[in-house]
Amino acid sequence: QVQLVESGGGLVQAGGSLRLSCAASGRTFSSYTMGWFRQAPGAEREFVAAINLNGGTTHHADSVKGRFTISRDNAKNTLYLQMNSLKPEDTAVYYCAARRALMAFTTSSRYDYWGQGTQVTVSS
Repeated sequence: QVQLVESGGGLVQAGGSLRLSCAASGRTFSSYTMGWFRQAPGAEREFVAAINLNGGTTHHADSVKGRFTISRDNAKNTLYLQMNSLKPEDTAVYYCAARRALMAFTTSSRYDYWGQGTQVTVSS
């Protein structure tokens, strides 16, 4: 099992940047494929980015390509999401997720473990 704790959310103006972190418990972080998802009020949870075990393969949603970058540091058991050029439509609760697997998945149902979420609010 793995426990996930997100941090780094906050209030930022449009055009600004934030870096989210997801700290994972345990000694097998490198065995988990990881993802970021977000959920805005009244909306369904949507895929943001995913990364495979060693960080060699990443996927980003079209809505964030060129602005957001997912990365991981297996030595620190930490997943990151660098968010640049933020827009008001990026406002949501951001969740990290994990699954013990080789591939990176873009569907939320494929993930077994979830953090509690961190709020990101982008003002116009």
